[in-house]
Amino acid sequence: MTIFLTIAVVVLIFIVIFQIAKASEYVSILKGDDISRKQNNKINGFLMVVFLILGLIGVWYCNKLYFGKTLLAVDAASVEGARVDSMLWITLAVTGIVFIGTQIILFWFAYKYQEKDNRKVFYFAHSNKLEAIWTVIPALVLTVLVIIGLRNWFLFTGEPPKDAMVVEITGKQFGWIYRYPGKDGAFGKKYYKNIDPATNTLGILWEDELAHDDLINEQSMVLVKGRPVKLIIGSRDVIHDVGLPHFRLKMDAVPGIPTTMWFTPKYTTKEMKEMTNNPNFIYEISCDQMCGNGHYSMKGIIDVVDQEEYDVWIAKQKPQYLVTFPDKDPSNAQSADTTKLAVKPVETATKTIAKL
Repeated sequence: MTIFLTIAVVVLIFIVIFQIAKASEYVSILKGDDISRKQNNKINGFLMVVFLILGLIGVWYCNKLYFGKTLLAVDAASVEGARVDSMLWITLAVTGIVFIGTQIILFWFAYKYQEKDNRKVFYFAHSNKLEAIWTVIPALVLTVLVIIGLRNWFLFTGEPPKDAMVVEITGKQFGWIYRYPGKDGAFGKKYYKNIDPATNTLGILWEDELAHDDLINEQSMVLVKGRPVKLIIGSRDVIHDVGLPHFRLKMDAVPGIPTTMWFTPKYTTKEMKEMTNNPNFIYEISCDQMCGNGHYSMKGIIDVVDQEEYDVWIAKQKPQYLVTFPDKDPSNAQSADTTKLAVKPVETATKTIAKL
């Protein structure tokens, strides 16, 4: 019933507009084309001013209503991300001034220079001065913006500070795998043909001793506040994209071609919960590249903590080599020895009782 009512209303509105247009056409015939055109010009000129005012009010109101829901309402969560915010504010200022200025000029001209009997149209075919103004000035402004963007890009993708921690992040359909180097500070080798979704998600070559202390986590990526982190990014199937909206960074994850970027977390997750007044706040990793049917669900989590919390967390992690080969785990061997030692006294006591 609602659908039919909506269709009926739309048809009725169309009929009313059509009838008004026809009536206006008949009136213009009766009054004469010149008089009717001049009156329409006055009405249109007035409506242009009204639309300009209402439009600017609408832009202001929408900004007031929705700005708090944008990322710009909260400070960038990384030191380097502040550069992106600064660049974005400059871009918004430039484009905003141009947008508002051109709209005011456009609608004001439509009102001010409407057709009048005592006014003649001035026509010129070409103006070198105007051509130079609207070509050179935008070119210079855009060049400055591009230079700022390139400087930021070279910073993010360049070499991080020497004390930076290193985390490898690998995209898969549809999730993320995080790998940390062990005490040796180096990652073991991996080969895509060794990938086994059940036992070897990254295809690590276990014969490489550097891989024996590597830590793998698929739950979240844990980072340290104030400590630079270099991400080594890759993919094991299709092209993904590591999107870090709160840190204002992103980078493609390409199969077979590692990419890198680095940044310095500025706030812990707990601090961001307080800053956003959101007790459920989490740092998200989004996949910003369409990667398949489950693309919408490909969300990762970053937990930013203090150095002390990180040390406690890292101490609890077990190298993936020992997880894959539990018989190589010294703690398991020690537990087995302890069990044997506990069984022997019981056997001895049993034999003694039997002799008695």
